[in-house]
Order: sequence, then C-alpha cells, then structure tokens
Amino acid sequence: MTALELRLRQALQPWRAAPAWRIAFSGGLDSSVLVHLLADWARRENLPPISAIHVHHGLQAAADAWPEHCARVCEHLRIALDVVRVQVAPGASVEQAARSARYQAFSERLGTGDVLLSAQHRDDQAETLLFRLLRGAGVRGLAAMPASRPLGQGRLVRPLLDCSRAELQAYAQGHGIAWIEDPSNADERLSRNFLRRRVMPVLAERWPQASISLARSASHLSEAQQLLGELAEMDLAAARGVSACPWLPLPSLDLSAVSALSDARQRNLLRHWLAPLTRMPDSDHWAGWCDLRDAGLDAAPIWKLADGELHRADGRLWWLSGQWLRPLDPLDLPCDRFCASVALPGNGHVHLQGELPQGRWHLRYRQGGESLRVPGRGSRDLKRLLNELRVPAFVRPRLPLLFEGSELMAVANLSHPAGIEANGAHLHWSPPICAQGLSW
Repeated sequence: MTALELRLRQALQPWRAAPAWRIAFSGGLDSSVLVHLLADWARRENLPPISAIHVHHGLQAAADAWPEHCARVCEHLRIALDVVRVQVAPGASVEQAARSARYQAFSERLGTGDVLLSAQHRDDQAETLLFRLLRGAGVRGLAAMPASRPLGQGRLVRPLLDCSRAELQAYAQGHGIAWIEDPSNADERLSRNFLRRRVMPVLAERWPQASISLARSASHLSEAQQLLGELAEMDLAAARGVSACPWLPLPSLDLSAVSALSDARQRNLLRHWLAPLTRMPDSDHWAGWCDLRDAGLDAAPIWKLADGELHRADGRLWWLSGQWLRPLDPLDLPCDRFCASVALPGNGHVHLQGELPQGRWHLRYRQGGESLRVPGRGSRDLKRLLNELRVPAFVRPRLPLLFEGSELMAVANLSHPAGIEANGAHLHWSPPICAQGLSW
C-alpha cells in the first residue's frame, strides 16, 4: 500500500459508517485520482456506496465534452455518475458565483449523513492561505479549508489535504489515468492561477518546503479558530439572556452582557453569532458596531450588514433580515372567525382561537394615537402600553390589532380584555422568521 493510499484511508476512517460517499468529480487531475483510489479500495473492502457528481457550469465551450469524459471514467470503474447542470448567477466574480452554484448542487444531493468527498490537496491549502493573507483575512479565513464541515444534510470531507499535487500527479501517471486540463487554469488574470503559476514556484525555489509550511500554518490557525469558537460559545451562553417577548422568534443577545466584554471578545462573539446569518464586514467597517453599542438610550441605532441589519431595542441586540426589512402593505381584514391560520402578506401568520361576540371585527396595523381599555386601569394609550411591555420598536408597526368598528379591543400576543376572553377568544400572531443557513 502506497503512502498516498494509507493517508486516504486514515482520513476517511471516521466516515466508514456513513450511508453513502459521493465524490465531487470534475474530471481534473485531483478528482480523477480520488475516484480511482476509492474505486480500487472498494474492490478490496466493504465501503459505503460510492457515486460521483459532476457539475456542469456551461461557462466555456470546452466544458461541454467533460460530462462525457466523466461518464466514461465512471462506467469503466463501475461508479454511478450524476451530471448536474447549473446556472451561474452573473456578478463581479464569476469564479465565486460558480463555486456557490456548485456547492448548492452538492448540498441538494446529500442525504442525511451522506459524505461529499472533495479532492483539494496540500498545495491548494497553501495557495488558499496565501490568497486570503493577501486579502487581509482574519483567523477564520486564514484557517483556510477545513478537513470537514457540514454541508446540507451531510458533510463535506477533504481526505487529500495532507497530500501534495506532485504525489497525485505521480499516481495518475503511474496508473495511466487520463484527466481533463481546464483551459481556464492557465489564465493568470485569475488571482489563484497567478499565485499557483507565478508566485508559488518562486517561493518553492527559495524555500522548497513552502507549501508544507504554509499548510502547517493553516492547520495551526484552524486550531486557533476552534479555540476562539469555544470562547465565543461561552460568551454566547452568558449573553443570550431572556427576552421580554418570548413569542418573538428572532436571534437576539443581551447588550449589557456583550458590552461587558473586551472589544476583541465582543468582535469574536459577534462574528461567531452572525456567521450563519450574514457575511461579515472587513475591519474597516466595524465602526458601525461601535456606533450601535455606544448610542444614547433614547436612540434606535442600526448596523447594516451584507444580508440584514442589527438593531438595538429593549436593551438587546436583534438580528433582522428578509421580510422584516420590507415595508408592509396596509391591513384591513374582517375577522369574526378564522377556520385556520391566516397568512399576513410579508408578516407571518395570525390565528384567532375561539369566536368573537357579534360585531364588526377587523385586523389592522398601528396608525398612531390608538388606546386600549385595560381591566382595572381604564383606557390606556397604546404607545405607553407597548413601552411598559418592552415591545421592540421595530415590532410595533407589525403587531396585528383587533378592532370592533373603530375601537381597539386587543393586541395580538399581548393583551385581551375580559370581555373577549370570556368568549374564549384569543388572538395569536406568529411573526416572520429571519432567513437562516449561511455557511462559511
């Protein structure tokens, strides 16, 4: 058994019980070697079912022949192949858009517990570290590519990260493996190609172990990032607190608990908390956080990020995105009874439990100046009541209000006068949930 085969087996040992192994198969050198290695291993031992996925981006004419090449290889090795054609969204970075489309296709095809095997190697890791270092990345970015991470319902695993490109090429040539040469890999206008073709050879001429050393540094930084993540989890547990509105399903943190940390720990906590929700800004744009944190008590500051906004209300930080950032249309909905939950355009769902007394009942949103009769307290200004109940300002325009004619009778989730409750009526609102699912 060669050193290459031994390292592959060691890397995949934790995933031997996975329901299936899917190979990201481009047809290039790296993935071709991985496919052959796994096919040979499967002939000798009992492995999870192995299949391959080829993603066709359609970005260059030469690529039209690649699915056929991959199909011939897989047929010869008796491996099932799934060819997926994707549309690459236009934008400033075609390379990034193609990557996003590719990983979306992979994610959609992974079942629960399935493993996607990708063939990035040690030289790729070194180039990734250098590329991100030149872009001024922090510890998270400089940790480069993890050996494994969640993807869809399964995991992405890179079992060749400890292997060099030279080892893979020697294996391919020694076993007569034919692979595809992507013409775009010669385009030195692309930063990664420039690093691979022009910079890395110069570094290796002066420091022959440059790729090994850079990959080792990425491993050290990955460990440092793990420790920062554990610290962030500890700080996060202390900062979650309890919201005055438990019915509000939005990510939020106690501002005082966050502010009590050092500036570095604040940034570490926020990066960790917001990582699944939005892309984070570079260091020059963190002034927005300081402005939000340090604003006066009567202010309603907002920190706008790439995929949403961080608001401050009721002594807490609130993450808003998706429907929460879109204006609402006026509402005037007759509601003597609901047979089921009713969708409010752009504003979740409302459900009326029980029946209302005979009357002209409508659901509306706040216009300003409303008052509500509160048992034992008489008529109370709605604005003051919402202040007392510590309802965040960004929620108030969205609260469904129950009117009989022109008189406000109840506020969803908050108050129900005795006359309504005596009839078994209760108005419940399920607010919209912020979009989730970003991953680094």
